[in-house]
Amino acid sequence: MSEHVEWSDPEAPAPSASAAVTPADAADAARLVAFGLQPKLQPARDQEYTELLRRYREDPPFARLADAVAAGLGLVVLEVSPRAGMAVTAAEDSVFAVRMGDYARRTSADGSDRFLHGLAHLAIAAMAFPRPEDLADDGYIGRVTVNGVDAFVRQACRRLEERAEEQGENTDPATDAPGLEAAWRIWVRRSATGATKDARRLAGSTTGIVGKAAAFLTDSGFLQRTGDDNGGTYRTTARYQLQVRDMAGSAAMAELLELGVVPVTDGTPTLLPAEETDDLELVADAGLPFHSA
Repeated sequence: MSEHVEWSDPEAPAPSASAAVTPADAADAARLVAFGLQPKLQPARDQEYTELLRRYREDPPFARLADAVAAGLGLVVLEVSPRAGMAVTAAEDSVFAVRMGDYARRTSADGSDRFLHGLAHLAIAAMAFPRPEDLADDGYIGRVTVNGVDAFVRQACRRLEERAEEQGENTDPATDAPGLEAAWRIWVRRSATGATKDARRLAGSTTGIVGKAAAFLTDSGFLQRTGDDNGGTYRTTARYQLQVRDMAGSAAMAELLELGVVPVTDGTPTLLPAEETDDLELVADAGLPFHSA
């Protein structure tokens, strides 16, 4: 009899373990994910957010519940910390996913502009984190400017053109062809500013495209605008660093790295002392905050 009691006793706590997750817990977990979907919200400025982050770190069952809520919404949890909050990114099939085609159509119906907008985002990410160690350093803050990004892309375009000529390739590819070889010719044909009568830059100019990309990243909590010099100056946030880390293996970035262009670190539009140009250079380990259409 005593042996029977000893075997049955350990089973008693099982119901209480399953009962540990309550509707209130589920609501709190969903609330934490909701905070994570507000990229501009800083945990230090919201007491409830801070408390839910603490609970996530100290209560493993609650953390698993919050992760499950995020997964059910098609979100990938990149980090949960006081510096970044609950940083999430959308999986490709998530309702929260941003697609480059939709993004570009907000500005222009021209299909070739999708490549230009994609290249602008790629360049911003690359310039923001010039070296792999910068991307890995949680304390690193990247800085970029609109004019600097445009100059950087134009230098990359020239390098692509030189490579195509050396290899005897077609230097005027179809505008609907994928990849950087299609985008560089379109970019260099565009005016950098194309100012209107009142001196505003055109949305379809290359600096206009970069400016739109920077504004989108700012609205998404990835960049913070710090000034108006050089077309607009920006600094990175912890969320953007996590986003770029997640996308660092993109094929587009690998293609850029093959060009062997020197990295930049300060975001200014002048770089190459060997050439009298305004161009900026390529960088390492970055990617796009978009899914392909």
